[in-house]
Amino acid sequence: MLRRYQVLLPEWLEEHIKYLATRYDLSFSEIIRGEICFSTLTAVLSLFPEYKPDLLPDKILNQLKVQDRDMLNREEMHRVLSKLYFETRKAIEYWMEKNRKSKKK
Repeated sequence: MLRRYQVLLPEWLEEHIKYLATRYDLSFSEIIRGEICFSTLTAVLSLFPEYKPDLLPDKILNQLKVQDRDMLNREEMHRVLSKLYFETRKAIEYWMEKNRKSKKK
């Protein structure tokens, strides 16, 4: 389920997100969700090197490079985002479980 939030962005970040939305044919919200998930997955991998997701940030970046050359269609881009959302959710669950264990000690 998606919920609505208001986020204040500086103009330079707004312009960047608009550029990405246009370039990849996605909505402003999809770009923000993708960026948050990407950075969260990257943070979990940095904090917990033992965590091994099925989708690594490097693979996502490589797919975006391929898109620049071959122009993935909108459906393929949504498939990549779905994988990113799923893997980020698993990573957050892992992170939260680690935090619960450390609080019990």
